[in-house]
Amino acid sequence: MELLRLATAGSVDDGKSTLIGRLLYDSKAIYDDVLASALEVSKRQSAEYLNLALLTDGLRAEREQGVTIDVAYRYFATPKRKFILADTPGHIQYTRNMVTGASTADMALIIIDARNGVVEQSRRHTVIASLLGIRHIAVCVNKMDLVNYDQDRFDSISDEFQELLDGLNVHGSRFFPISALEGDNVVTGSDHMPWYTDGPLLAYLEDMDTNEHIEERPLRLPVQYVIRPLRHEYHDYRSYAGTIADGSVRVGQDVEILPSGKITQIVAIETPDGEVQEASNGMAISVRLADDFDVSRGDMITASVDAPRTTQTFDATVCWMSDSSQLTQGSMLRIKHTTRTTKVMITGLDCQIDINTLSALPGCTSLGLNDIGRVSIRTSTPLVCDDYTYNRTTGSFILIDESTNETVGAGMIGSPGFGDFGSI
Repeated sequence: MELLRLATAGSVDDGKSTLIGRLLYDSKAIYDDVLASALEVSKRQSAEYLNLALLTDGLRAEREQGVTIDVAYRYFATPKRKFILADTPGHIQYTRNMVTGASTADMALIIIDARNGVVEQSRRHTVIASLLGIRHIAVCVNKMDLVNYDQDRFDSISDEFQELLDGLNVHGSRFFPISALEGDNVVTGSDHMPWYTDGPLLAYLEDMDTNEHIEERPLRLPVQYVIRPLRHEYHDYRSYAGTIADGSVRVGQDVEILPSGKITQIVAIETPDGEVQEASNGMAISVRLADDFDVSRGDMITASVDAPRTTQTFDATVCWMSDSSQLTQGSMLRIKHTTRTTKVMITGLDCQIDINTLSALPGCTSLGLNDIGRVSIRTSTPLVCDDYTYNRTTGSFILIDESTNETVGAGMIGSPGFGDFGSI
């Protein structure tokens, strides 16, 4: 079955965790011990019903405060599809957690409290989702039971939010009037809202095609490991293992090794299930080459045409994640890009981005915790990369503090697609 990666987002108390709990509970994807624990905690809290948020809020602090703090990943499946769902925090102070949870998502679930409408965090998380390349968004107007299932209220929120999506060039969106607590339009339809006839949320998630606009693209295979068996009978064996980041590869195909620029040919493709003639995006494979070139971890095997660029200087959008340091011009760090790790220097701090409007804030001298800005970077060794808007794997990276080994930043190479950050 096809896998769909989801990330939830929204303001505090909009009902993100309750919605996820409802999806898990009604789709029968809860283990008995997890359900029993949630029931026990609900009773201790004197709740009259099962607190569905407890099915995802796993940290003690989250259960005590009733808020999501860390990213919680949940796995479930229906007869049609498998899902990985990231429940991301709503607090502004946990923006970095939302960036982490949404970085690999195929689509975002934006939850809005029907009583409060579109608030700052609703806008902030939608902008971040768009910035991270998510082009499919399901907008869930939650707690419709608390506004008497009023269609006019739903339409008003939908119209206001659609203006934001239009400004972000997000066209793959759908609006759902739901009550996560009561289960309206989440897994099953709602008798309380006969005016809504487009079907429940889960049916949309099961049928959505995230590959509808993806055409055949050239190969990107970052080399993770060089396989050289120690046994004597395999003394001439050498293959290169990695996960295909884009495109496909077949036996007999001409490929280019970057950054060296050597041209060779694929003579064999191996998987855990044996040799195959062809492999595609997302598959973990090892390949054997016709020529004995010097290929090592961090190199990239690509199509011989439409190859990525090899560079030591580039511009990027960075989200700073450290609460103990700041990013400034001249900062020396390490970068991990695909399978290569090397030293970098921040040669320019161009601007900080107002994430609510995507406008540039003038006079920026540093980036602090949860700040997002545009920077210029120089690496000590060449990187083989694409713009993030073209490929999220070969266009993304993390920054590491050499002294503490802490991940202090996450970045996207090139322009995120919003021009000169004009106000939205």
